[in-house]
Amino acid sequence: MTDNNYSFYGAVVKSFQKAAVFTKWDKGLLEQISASNAVYRMRFPIKKEDGSIEVIEAYRVQHSHHKTPCKGGIRFSLAVNQDEVMALAALMTYKCAIVNVPFGGAKGGIKIDPKKYTPYELEKITRRYTSELIKKNFIGPAVDVPAPDYGTGEREMAWIVDTYAAMHTHDIDAAGCVTGKPISQGGVRGRKEATGLGVFFGLKEVCSIEDEMTKRGLTPGVEDKRIVVQGLGNVGFHTAKFFQEAGAIIVGIAEFEGSISKPDGIDINELVEFRKRTGSILNFPGAVNLENNKSALELDCDILIPAALESVIDGENAPRIKAKIIGEAANGPLTPEADEILLQKGVLVVPDMYLNAGGVTVSYFEWLKNLSHVRYGRMEKRFNETMNSRILDEIEELTGKTVDEKNRTFIRHGADEVELVYSGLEETMITATREIMAEWKANEKIPNMRTAAYVVAINKVATSYAELGIFP
Repeated sequence: MTDNNYSFYGAVVKSFQKAAVFTKWDKGLLEQISASNAVYRMRFPIKKEDGSIEVIEAYRVQHSHHKTPCKGGIRFSLAVNQDEVMALAALMTYKCAIVNVPFGGAKGGIKIDPKKYTPYELEKITRRYTSELIKKNFIGPAVDVPAPDYGTGEREMAWIVDTYAAMHTHDIDAAGCVTGKPISQGGVRGRKEATGLGVFFGLKEVCSIEDEMTKRGLTPGVEDKRIVVQGLGNVGFHTAKFFQEAGAIIVGIAEFEGSISKPDGIDINELVEFRKRTGSILNFPGAVNLENNKSALELDCDILIPAALESVIDGENAPRIKAKIIGEAANGPLTPEADEILLQKGVLVVPDMYLNAGGVTVSYFEWLKNLSHVRYGRMEKRFNETMNSRILDEIEELTGKTVDEKNRTFIRHGADEVELVYSGLEETMITATREIMAEWKANEKIPNMRTAAYVVAINKVATSYAELGIFP
């Protein structure tokens, strides 16, 4: 395979096959795990506001049914095709397995440029797509649960849940048919920033591993690490924001209109406001405009975070990458050729298949909230505050010392929904990182973290099949 005839799905299969040799499972079972179980390719017409009729191309792929429901986002992009959707669905299977979320992998896509449609037209497209999924039983809280992805957000998810509920009037759990919804429609607090926060938690845990940092001439921790982020959408912005708040330095940003560099640090909030005013990140005060929108990828930095689309680092530009760590916040940002080159250079690539799992992890929390019909923290928040206050009072009485008001407020505080979501996500990412690292260290023949992650995923999915009694 070369970059010229690159297949995203082929790259996923190739990575799977590289990892499969480090497992004990039967060839037939491995083939079943790798294969896409169901591919739904559809065409439907919509009438635009100017009176013209356009035929829309769309997809939904359910990669694995080893656990149900299936789970995966829906993207609106002209780059959508069957190969891409199959690849992303497969990655979702492995991603869910790694972070111990009990879903099979799925993905959906509509081949449009959402910027070229009015909100009314986008609503018609989204609702028609949903009705097509309903016809074939490709959506439902116990069947297949979509979520936002590139080009979609809370608005589109609200249209989907409204369409589904209108056609399933007796389904009390209808809100669980999709995640990433507005809070008012059954969404969960913390979902919007979940993927970026998960990337931060995952890389923070990787950066705490002393021997991996020492190999690359770095000190443990994220403070003062020089960060370059490619993509300033929802994932890229929140990743940069959490790193900045933790004391890291954002030295470069790339977007579709170009890229900028500022060695002493870019304030990410100021940059976003500047872009809102001017429509571009270029000419940001104090920053240097770089040659093109890929130039920032080649900046000297500690951590490079591609957070947009796939294949931005390939065999052509990989030799010029200077980062010591690459955190794949996007899906498939490295081609297999780039992977091999960066491995030879000693770059630690933290793979997409678990690093950007924050979105599906918090989507899982949202799905559970929809099925339980109760907000996180509602039952215990006040009870915990009362108990913590009593404990504080007892401590003060026994010791004769008074806790200052700032610490008293912190200690007596009962967690609300967003804090519980953040805590659950951090636990998920730390556990997943440690499981992958343990697998990697246990077998010196495993070449990199990506292969170790695939081994972990394959073992978990295969174990599910074995426990079901489908395969011995």
